[in-house]
Amino acid sequence: MKKIILPFLSLLCLFFSVLDLAGMPQQQANPVSTVDSLDKNWLNWYNSDSKKTRIQGASVNRAYEEFLKGKPPGKKIVVAVIDCGVDINHVDLKGRIWVNKDEIPDNGIDDDKNGYIDDLHGWNFLGNGSGENIAYENLEQVRIYRKLNPLFKDIKSLDNVPADQQNEYKTYVRCREFYEREQSKFQILRFNTEVFEKKLNEAESVIEVHLDQTTFTERDVYGISSTRPYVISAKDFMIGLYSQGFTKRTLPEMKEKTTLYLQKYLNLEFEPRKIIGDNPEDIADIKYGNNDVKGPFPAQGTMISGIIGACRDNKSGVEGVAQNVELMVLRVTLKGDERDKDVALAIRYAVENGANIINLSIGKTFSPQKNWIDEAVTFAGIHNVLIIHEAGNEAKNLDEADYFPDNKFLDGTKAENWITVGASSMKADKELCAAFSNYGKQEVDLFAPGVKIISLYPGDKYGTSFGTGMACAVVSGVAALVWSYYPELTAIELKDILLASSTLHPELKVTLPNLKSLEKTKVGFSMLSKTGGVVNALEALKLAENISRAKTKK
Repeated sequence: MKKIILPFLSLLCLFFSVLDLAGMPQQQANPVSTVDSLDKNWLNWYNSDSKKTRIQGASVNRAYEEFLKGKPPGKKIVVAVIDCGVDINHVDLKGRIWVNKDEIPDNGIDDDKNGYIDDLHGWNFLGNGSGENIAYENLEQVRIYRKLNPLFKDIKSLDNVPADQQNEYKTYVRCREFYEREQSKFQILRFNTEVFEKKLNEAESVIEVHLDQTTFTERDVYGISSTRPYVISAKDFMIGLYSQGFTKRTLPEMKEKTTLYLQKYLNLEFEPRKIIGDNPEDIADIKYGNNDVKGPFPAQGTMISGIIGACRDNKSGVEGVAQNVELMVLRVTLKGDERDKDVALAIRYAVENGANIINLSIGKTFSPQKNWIDEAVTFAGIHNVLIIHEAGNEAKNLDEADYFPDNKFLDGTKAENWITVGASSMKADKELCAAFSNYGKQEVDLFAPGVKIISLYPGDKYGTSFGTGMACAVVSGVAALVWSYYPELTAIELKDILLASSTLHPELKVTLPNLKSLEKTKVGFSMLSKTGGVVNALEALKLAENISRAKTKK
């Protein structure tokens, strides 16, 4: 039975390497009703100050205690959370949800004539007028492969493709290779998981008989004493798994994830968009969606909302970064890849309905209608809206790899109203840069706390999560905090302030993010982003004060 352990370790590595392939961070599997049962060392650490506590947070608490005490905010900032939906009724978001005051609730009429009926708190671009929502989608590569396969399936060489179709053919080949590789990977994973499950059941059965009990704990296994070879073999097998982090949840999670990829993400026959009734390749077709801003899987959006603006004074435990804030909810993501059309329309909705900041904790590696998003981002810039985007969770160098949406327009120019955020951890040591975080000296602007973040979970619960999406929310919160006290700043000025005031670690060497091997490469933290820093609310407020005074004197 020992022989199955090593192959299973490879199986575990494969499993954990694909967890974030669809762009979703990991969240706590068992959310809790209060934060009391969670690790207090991680509670609100993103608000801590590195000089006062040595915890590499965003210095939010010091900002409130030492700089903002007695100062009234000048403006309520609206942050659009473009994500998978939000539980807007969470007790810690009371008073924090944006309300469209020009819309009469639930009367079936587009009162404000903005094109969306009963959009009281935002809009759900993943549903239809009958209240149906889609929860799963293909990966973008699969959608592209399905679309282009009839055109290119019989072509064997680029030489046989007309010049005006060659770029499209190259994209097709990349997507086809991705599809075939991932399909094979998950079919093998499914087969190996079935083999492993059989061996696991055999080992557990031996131990149950030996202990004469139907369930057992890890401690029970370590305490087994026997001279019977098959019992010792079963014990060694289980201990080998425990040493690699195996728990009761690991196998069911592996089976569920494998099924999800094969039946949804990679399934060419799976086309859920049909229930919405729109043409996803027509940006002018906007008569779709509904006002269900929660959706079927609102965990990530709820956590992000909690980081940005959870109530600090209700003694629930979780303290949001910004308080004079309202959250506009726009649902565009699900389990799978979002559509460019939905993202573009959500950005436009946010701008047209008064958002000041857009939080984009979303991303994928292909963007077939990128021009639509470019136009929406330009529209946001014209209207003084700041966009804050996650760097992504694939441990890639964004100076070399694509991650969409991004601030690089198709014409070669860049959006100035855009911040890209990597994820950092609690201590200023070799692990300061999160192991999963994307990075890039040219394309990532700064880092923010994104590891073991305790925040809100749907149903008035709480959970722990990690990801650059969480880091993105910290920066959105800091941006909203600063802007609420200095509303005279422009979006570009606010961006420059956040970057210039970040906490630097010029001499620190960190482990370069790497999810594909055990290789540990050291690199200067300053080389992983433009600033080489971690967002700092206190220093940002001080700099904003100076710039505001200088503007007033002019």
